Amino acid sequence: MVVPSIDVQPNGDGLPGITALSHMVGALLTFGLVAAVAGVAIAAITWAIGSNSSNPHIAGRGKNGVLVAGAAALLIGAANTLVNFFNNAGAAIH
Repeated sequence: MVVPSIDVQPNGDGLPGITALSHMVGALLTFGLVAAVAGVAIAAITWAIGSNSSNPHIAGRGKNGVLVAGAAALLIGAANTLVNFFNNAGAAIH
């Protein structure tokens, strides 16, 4: 018995509402970037207050917050590229 080869490819017109879903995901990316900017601002203020008041714990939390918000912005900005990279890597496996 020979098992037939399966070849399923992603398509943009398989279900109704794909365009609307794509717009909603784009809005989520925008919301995430706005939240990341707010996170950087809040964390930088926390860092400044902690440094100015000689409180290393608060200053450290602010530094960590700046890094986390920056990393979030990096991942959000690279989301399309990352997904396309892994999709292409997976498609190359035979």
